[in-house]
Amino acid sequence: MLFLKRLVVVLLLLPLGAVWESADENSLLQVRASVLPRRLARGEEGRIELRFTLRKGITISPVPHFTIELDPSNELAFPKDFFTNSDLEMEIIEEEGRQYLNVTETVSIPFTVKTEARRGSHRIQGRIRYFGCFLDEGWCLKDTTTFSASFYTSNRLIQK
Repeated sequence: MLFLKRLVVVLLLLPLGAVWESADENSLLQVRASVLPRRLARGEEGRIELRFTLRKGITISPVPHFTIELDPSNELAFPKDFFTNSDLEMEIIEEEGRQYLNVTETVSIPFTVKTEARRGSHRIQGRIRYFGCFLDEGWCLKDTTTFSASFYTSNRLIQK
């Protein structure tokens, strides 16, 4: 009976598998990543969406660049291997002579599923390199936060 209850819980949570949070909960920046749509055909276009949560009192400096790096993928083709805040046209907010990035908006990175992509479940992984600043205390820290998201590819091919 206990086995069945655990199985039901696992089966109910499977649809949530497309969303993963960053691995380090002590990080200044938490990342929630998802692939949309979750089920993709070969040749289909999709996107990775990243949502950010900052630790209280922290801002992200726009200089040096806030960089999103993507691990190589056998299934997905990206326009670039990495993206900076200026590539993604992230808003820079200025208050009291200080600048910081607006990380309240969702960041979307487009991709295309490669025509030779294998059928099945896959995971895309990456990392974000940034300078987090605690302005009240006057310090900044160079940090890295990792993220990952899962997706599924089918054998279906979309012709363009």
